Amino acid sequence: MCEGCRFHEYPYEAQIPVKINETYEVRMFGSDDDVWDVIDLIIEETQEYNKEGRSFNIAGSVSSQLPFFACKNVMLDKKAQKDISRFMYSKEFGVPPYKGSYGDQPKKWIEKSFLLKGLISSAEQKAQKKAIK
Repeated sequence: MCEGCRFHEYPYEAQIPVKINETYEVRMFGSDDDVWDVIDLIIEETQEYNKEGRSFNIAGSVSSQLPFFACKNVMLDKKAQKDISRFMYSKEFGVPPYKGSYGDQPKKWIEKSFLLKGLISSAEQKAQKKAIK
């Protein structure tokens, strides 16, 4: 957990990173649902930019803008963290995440593993670019 950032406990006010009617609103956040409403706005905004021919990563957009209005640690999903741990353990030790071979793995897990692999690859590329600068 964080050490008590200003967004760690509800309620709080924060300026959202998405323009609405040409301004960045200051909103009152009283629950995770309020944070998810802004995340949905970021996703919509990113999809709109991508329709214009850009290629922004949605997860990357949300991740980079989240600290401006919410505590990342409060928003961590325990189920997603378990999936990430399973993925990393499986990758590190070369063992299947579930019993059986590739064809026996749950379809949902295969989809999640490709998503996680893409996110990790994107984060590694971002770190490499940052290290070069």
